[in-house]
Amino acid sequence: MALEKRLEENISALSKIGSDPTGGMTRLLYSDSWLEAQKFVEGRMKEIGLETSFDEIGNLFGRVEGTKYPSKTILSGSHIDTVVNGGTLDGQYGVIAAYLAVQQLLETHGQPLRSLEVISMAEEEGSRFPTVFWGSKNFVCEASKEQVATIEDSNGIKFVEEMHRQGFDFASEDKVRRDDIEAFVEIHIEQGNVLEMEKLQVGVVNNIAGQKRYTFQLKGEANHAGTTPMGYRHDAVYGFSKICSGVIDRALAEGDPLVVTFGKVEPKPNTVNVVPGEVLFTMDCRHTDAGALNKFAAEAEAFMKEVAKEHGLELEIDLWMDESPVPMDESIVAKVEQAAKNKNMKYKVMHSGAGHDSQVIAPHYPSAMIFVPSINGISHNPAEATNLEDLVAGVEILTEALYELAYKE
Repeated sequence: MALEKRLEENISALSKIGSDPTGGMTRLLYSDSWLEAQKFVEGRMKEIGLETSFDEIGNLFGRVEGTKYPSKTILSGSHIDTVVNGGTLDGQYGVIAAYLAVQQLLETHGQPLRSLEVISMAEEEGSRFPTVFWGSKNFVCEASKEQVATIEDSNGIKFVEEMHRQGFDFASEDKVRRDDIEAFVEIHIEQGNVLEMEKLQVGVVNNIAGQKRYTFQLKGEANHAGTTPMGYRHDAVYGFSKICSGVIDRALAEGDPLVVTFGKVEPKPNTVNVVPGEVLFTMDCRHTDAGALNKFAAEAEAFMKEVAKEHGLELEIDLWMDESPVPMDESIVAKVEQAAKNKNMKYKVMHSGAGHDSQVIAPHYPSAMIFVPSINGISHNPAEATNLEDLVAGVEILTEALYELAYKE
């Protein structure tokens, strides 16, 4: 069967598991549809001759031993869970692409010199329980039992109970990180519109942007909208407007790859005839360079404090996420780029503004990522889509990269 047909059939079949009546897909960690999806992938792995296994928490592996260097493993894959009412490509495309690439290699070249392994990670999205990267963090032995021991989903169902219900448990405390992984390559939809806008087939990812996420409380004084003169007000919304426009103007002046977003704004009391006395707002700030990210964030905080002081407001700052940028391995990136050249693909070397399992794995194992275009940049949405020819091109480059890594001396 041609690769195009295989890919189309696998995406269609797997997308039926957890399909949402509204047109999207919902497959949350330790739900019945999540387990069914992992079992589906396990079945497809076995069909192509891979030896399968689950780890303690539900990561799925499919492996073929190398003929000459069996203790050196080339790994590829992604996550199997989704957001609520998400699309049919985020995560699972990377899983399907990995086992189809291995299938192509086995059919064309036979058994590899180094072991090839596909991973379908248990969870990345954080859509059901307040935890993220549960699959990859367990894979690199960085998961914390304490962080999830008491958490529950929005329906009050406990994480640990659901994990046990599906037949899984915490990893043993003496488990050590694997020392056989020579390279990890993850393929993913871009979830942005850069490749589409630039009419490119593939992105070779060399860095995952660092992120800082804040929640701010800007406090002024609520008062009567009709009887409080403009000059006597301590208007929190007015202060926020100055902050928002000022920080975004600074980000525009800084230029790419810096991005900053004020994504949530809640004025209080939020009614038509009261001067707002308080605003809760968030800021998401990302950059591929840690020094530049820290510098911009510090300057933004200082600017906010100046605005607050000028308008008689109080500012409370909560920096609740502070993740450094994660560079991909230069040698693996070079091999992926060479694979794109070998296939005569239109590509660019680029960074990822979104987080991925690779950012957890890359500090421990040489890693790289491949992006394929997202139509209109849409993701985490039932409208998420990529042209079939672009999905096929991605698998072809992944196949070529894995060949270079697993079959060459």
